[in-house]
Amino acid sequence: YRDKSIDNTRVQGVTSDYINFSSFDAEQGRLMSPTEVETSRPVTVIGWQTADRLFGSSVDPIEKVIQIEGVHFRTDWITHEEIGWRATAAALSDLAAEGADPLGVLVALGVPKGATDAEAAALMRGAGLAAEASGTKILGGDLSSAAGWTIAVTVVGEAARPVSRTGGRPGDTLYVTGALGSARAAVDAWLSGRAPDAGAREHFIRPVPRIAAGRALARTATAMLDLSDGLAADIQHLVAASNCGAEIELGAIPVGTGVAAEAKRAGKSPEAYAAEGGEDYELLVALPSDAAAPLLDVKLTPIGRLVAGDEVRFTQGGTRVTLQGYQHFR
Repeated sequence: YRDKSIDNTRVQGVTSDYINFSSFDAEQGRLMSPTEVETSRPVTVIGWQTADRLFGSSVDPIEKVIQIEGVHFRTDWITHEEIGWRATAAALSDLAAEGADPLGVLVALGVPKGATDAEAAALMRGAGLAAEASGTKILGGDLSSAAGWTIAVTVVGEAARPVSRTGGRPGDTLYVTGALGSARAAVDAWLSGRAPDAGAREHFIRPVPRIAAGRALARTATAMLDLSDGLAADIQHLVAASNCGAEIELGAIPVGTGVAAEAKRAGKSPEAYAAEGGEDYELLVALPSDAAAPLLDVKLTPIGRLVAGDEVRFTQGGTRVTLQGYQHFR
């Protein structure tokens, strides 16, 4: 995994032991830093030979997420371990939206000038712990110098019945897992110079990939995706792929912790504020109207339905509401 285009002795302050991933001790099966950064317990990893035997021909979904300092996170807001967790969880959430079980994780890390071994190891520890929490392992990856912290996570999974965004039909009921808006509430607090609500901060730094819920929903789901760009934006992706429209009642949206106070500051209803937020990493799923909602390990809430046409209508108390979803590159 050594980048031969750069100085293999040190990359902007990170030792070559970390660059070439010798921290992945195959014999001991541990994720370690070259300076033995303190950790409460070892994180198990597997090597590529094991991965080849593990995957065989059963691999289905492959998903990738990239997160960049100053765009997706700031190091004065969250720790390096938290950065590693949330990036890995974001990639695993894409697998959850396909109804897939994760088989392994690859992490490519860009390290800025002046970074320390401890910081890089903490970030990788967070990635390893997020993978472990979802029942999978870090397989390896790559490392390079960069202008700022950058982490690209690739996850590989398998699914008995993979679900895409394309199968939704008019009449299907729309549901979301969990609650929405807390990640936005945390970011808005930070941007205003305030400490965020503790629960909102936890939701931002440690999202939970809905692996088990996605697997259960996949048995009957016609379409599913994860809410990374927020409900207002992601419903547009689902209806475009499924060639239909949607009607959503904002009053039905489950609102997360810390949302009400930030929504009031923004002059919005908590539900509208939550729908416009992003990085919730909950699941938006369409189920046939005659299908019983399955019992999950997380709350599942009906919020609307798919309809004929190509329009998405948000209403609250009978009044139509216009929402602005997140748009990339703006």
